[in-house]
Amino acid sequence: MTLETIETWLAGAGAWALGLRQMLQPMLQGTLVSIELFFLTLLFAVPLALPVALGRMSPWRPLRRVVNAYLLVMRGTPLILQILFVYFAPYYLFKSTPFSRFAAVVVAFVVNYAAYFAEIYRGGIEAIPRGQHEAAKVLGFSPWQTFQRIILPQVVKRIVPASANEVITLVKDTALAQTIGVAELFRAAQTISARQFSVLPIFVAGAFYFVMNWVVSISFEKLERRLDYYR
Repeated sequence: MTLETIETWLAGAGAWALGLRQMLQPMLQGTLVSIELFFLTLLFAVPLALPVALGRMSPWRPLRRVVNAYLLVMRGTPLILQILFVYFAPYYLFKSTPFSRFAAVVVAFVVNYAAYFAEIYRGGIEAIPRGQHEAAKVLGFSPWQTFQRIILPQVVKRIVPASANEVITLVKDTALAQTIGVAELFRAAQTISARQFSVLPIFVAGAFYFVMNWVVSISFEKLERRLDYYR
């Protein structure tokens, strides 16, 4: 191998490493945005879903109708449309300053996923035999104590598999943030792909999503094993 060949190879390797760095750096920044959106959605949607689920089961008909209408809208329209509505509606309806792009995406994701988690919660709560409520009442538990100490731990065990599916879907849905220009992972990949005339960044983004969902799957498997004592 001649010195000229070695220099050519090193130059090629250096150019490849530079190109890889130029591709990965913005994609990693986009990944951080996607992860931030993911955690903020869970932080607000998971607790919000509980009062929504309880409202869905409320004996008070007006409240139940309002909650049903909310669930129908959230589950009956595309998330991408909800993102556009949250971002543009304040200006067109009230002539006020719209949300920032990222805040609008967070709000849209939270209200959307709260609806889906609420239905998961409702299914888990209604799956608990009615006899457990009656037994708790005989033992002197208040309705809140019954729910907190007896019903809720069993509900958590029952809803973990369905919740895992929703969380995995959430990871992939973060790509919809690009609809209003949020520079998340998939938008970064598209930008680099257009600049380099290559589909490689798209496949790299797919690998990033796969790794994130793999982490989510492993986390829920561990959670299910820890909750095995609820049988």
